[in-house]
Amino acid sequence: MNKNFTLLITGQSVANIGDVLYMVSLINLIFSETGSASAASFVPFTITSAMFLSSLLTPLLFGKVSLKWLMTGSQIGKTGLLIALGLGLFFLSVAETYAWIFLIIGLIAFLDGCANPVRQALIPHYVEPEQLLKANGIGESASQLVQTIMWLIGSLFLLFMSVQELIWVVVGLFTLASSLLCMLNDVASSSIEQESKKDQLIKGWRLLTSTPVLRQIAKIDVLETIAGAVWVAAIILVFVTEGLNRDERWWGFINGAFCFGLIIGSIYCVKYASYIERKLSSVIFWSSISSFLALCYLASIKYQASPCSFPC
Repeated sequence: MNKNFTLLITGQSVANIGDVLYMVSLINLIFSETGSASAASFVPFTITSAMFLSSLLTPLLFGKVSLKWLMTGSQIGKTGLLIALGLGLFFLSVAETYAWIFLIIGLIAFLDGCANPVRQALIPHYVEPEQLLKANGIGESASQLVQTIMWLIGSLFLLFMSVQELIWVVVGLFTLASSLLCMLNDVASSSIEQESKKDQLIKGWRLLTSTPVLRQIAKIDVLETIAGAVWVAAIILVFVTEGLNRDERWWGFINGAFCFGLIIGSIYCVKYASYIERKLSSVIFWSSISSFLALCYLASIKYQASPCSFPC
């Protein structure tokens, strides 16, 4: 792979490290200040909603703004917003900055929402066509690996750093990511057929609503995204602190195990791709049922953690 591809994946990986760390720090901050699972779960919910809105609007910029600077500009914007958040937490009390915190979270997620589609659009410009499948695989693997490792160890930083200090660490990571992305070579934007903004926005939705299979997949994806954003990040934190009476390390361990399971599932799908393609609907159905039964079993366990139940 060439230098541009390496810079792109490295810059995105560094930014993803920062994304997980700042999400961990803010969820912990909101929960520790309010003691409310609902308030803590609103952090990932805000992020998911803003990224969804961004994914709808990003295609309007394709062909009008350089892909390199669309990617780099969004990262620079995230860095500036996080600096504003760090200053707000430094000069004001948390109670005075709740609205400010969620506004910044939403704006950062909005900018972050355009990163993945832009990265996917940039990769074909930086690799040969015969290497495209491998390059996409490397990009997705790097993203999942970073998420797994950082969810696993990210909460450990809170044991010896304050939330404010961790925010400034993330500012440094975002600055490094912006610098790496600035070093990318610019690419020629392909001209897009002139359409009204309304047509550009609803073209994909027309295809989605007119195709039954796509409609069903979209419904499943929306429900899983909403449930996953709340369950993985916020509800598990409450379970760890109040149910298990453990510190933030166990929150990271459980989130890391979840992400590790995603990687194992991806590897299985790649290895047995031909079998899964033949029985795709059955695999989706039984995977969903198995996940549902596992969660029901977990929720049905009435367990009171004793001081010696888990290692400290």
